[in-house]
Amino acid sequence: MTTVPELQEAILGLSESDYSELRRWLLDQDWEQWEQEFDEDVRAGKLDALAAEALEAKARGDLKDL
Repeated sequence: MTTVPELQEAILGLSESDYSELRRWLLDQDWEQWEQEFDEDVRAGKLDALAAEALEAKARGDLKDL
């Protein structure tokens, strides 16, 4: 098993192109995890109150189009 300090040391030794590739991969992983958590929150109804509040604000005319 590789430890975080070992990973950090290995990352510091990467070429610029390998480092860029790693960063892109990590960002993709982070985005996929965020999307999954968001979808789970939506299915669980955790955003229902926020959606209702936004729809009420729109119905009152409190929002303007972008």
